[in-house]
Amino acid sequence: MARTRPLPALALGARPNPWVRAAGLTAVVVLGAWLGLLIVGNVRVPVGPMDTTMTLRPSATGGTKINVSPLGALHLNSHTAPFRLDVNVDQLDPVRSQALVDHPERLSGLQDEVAQDVGRGTLDLAVRSCAAVVIGATALGLAVYRRPRRALAAGGLALALLAASGGTALATWNPKSVLEPRFSGLLSSAPSLVGDARSIVTEFDVYQRELARLVTNVTELYDATSTLPAYAPDPSTIRVLHVSDIHLNPASWKIIGSLVEQYKVNVIVDSGDTMDHGSAAENGFLDPIEDLGAPYIWVRGNHDSGLTQEYLEDMENVHVLDDGRAVDVAGLRFAGMGDPQFSPDRTAPQGGKEVQALAGARLASALRDQKQAGTPVDIAIAHDPDAARETDGQVPLALAGHLHHQEMEVMPYGTRLRIEGTTGGSGLRALEQKNPDPIEASILYLDRDTRRLQAWDEIRLGGLGLTTAEVSRHLPKENHPGAPAGSTPAPSPSPSLSPSPGPAPGSTPSPSPSPS
Repeated sequence: MARTRPLPALALGARPNPWVRAAGLTAVVVLGAWLGLLIVGNVRVPVGPMDTTMTLRPSATGGTKINVSPLGALHLNSHTAPFRLDVNVDQLDPVRSQALVDHPERLSGLQDEVAQDVGRGTLDLAVRSCAAVVIGATALGLAVYRRPRRALAAGGLALALLAASGGTALATWNPKSVLEPRFSGLLSSAPSLVGDARSIVTEFDVYQRELARLVTNVTELYDATSTLPAYAPDPSTIRVLHVSDIHLNPASWKIIGSLVEQYKVNVIVDSGDTMDHGSAAENGFLDPIEDLGAPYIWVRGNHDSGLTQEYLEDMENVHVLDDGRAVDVAGLRFAGMGDPQFSPDRTAPQGGKEVQALAGARLASALRDQKQAGTPVDIAIAHDPDAARETDGQVPLALAGHLHHQEMEVMPYGTRLRIEGTTGGSGLRALEQKNPDPIEASILYLDRDTRRLQAWDEIRLGGLGLTTAEVSRHLPKENHPGAPAGSTPAPSPSPSLSPSPGPAPGSTPSPSPSPS
């Protein structure tokens, strides 16, 4: 009988593939480090009169999140790393807050005190996080491998991972991220939390002080009765509320009125499509405009008829701009052009971009006439962005709507174009969609002396109750601290917009760069 050859070792008894072992160890390290941070990787830090909790959390994008319950949260793009810094404002300490009430002179030094508290808390958090990831990875490694050497290797790798992540965070650290925060939460608290544009531009130098200022603002939100303080805007800043494409949504008037009150708006600009069909029966929808609390500047959109325009022209405190007409309101000079097309009944020619380009050329010509007369226009308004782009080089800022989403771009010849979203959430047509469009508006901050844009807040509301909001602060690059003096781009005349005749019918509008 032949001898049987021994069978090769079964796969189950063979040594695992090195790549499989490495993947398993990596999974243990990452999961253990995460569990360690989750369980013990946080510190409670007294920051001024508040008790806060600072935590590192795994994140794909990094950044900093400041939670101010129940008002909302501030999000800062402070760094890019696989972890996020969470700062939770837990409560106001009654003893320390009472001391501020009894000695209000201490408020002047509160920001320095908060900066020191934040610095100590960050250092404590770094030490605690190192210990947390090492303990978590070591403990999980011991439970999985049951070998002390492998467990210690997991702990060492976790520490190395945290060190590498910290190095990445330092390399990508953005000390000016607080200049452009994104706020989400109750709409009424947004102005106080995000702050005024001018003070943010001029008062922040380093990240700790910037974070301290935000926490100080949060402190001021709380008093003995937990009421919100009055918002005191910078008197050197003109605040323009830009709305567009309301499309017969009655909720828009309440939202606009709230924004006017909260942000102390000086003037409202509506870039059209306030109506849906432009019929006389719809005109009563416009009546609340007179009670919004600020002058209202309006241009006709492609859903607004001549009847709509005539109705608004007869209303108090409403300025209808068409055919390049200019008006001075709230320290600014505006000029606008109504949309040449009327979509609902197709009574006007539907020429697309060519018709819009011709309308924009007429507006640009009116802007040149204003400049030659010694009364240059600060803001040009058109409904369609294709018309607004023809004003490039003739005005510092142009406003438009029509696209139902927000954009900001600097055009080739220096004019900044702001395209507003739909302040009516696309009106009733939004109900036809699975996810209704958000309600969007913007607060534009302009310098009262130079009449140039200093910053803008993009406001987005969502949900059936419209009780929450997301506010994102943005600044032009030339307004960031450290930008070269005199770096503000000045509009320069475009060849196509010079005193020579405007573009011929059928010409293509100048391309625009990506949003800035």
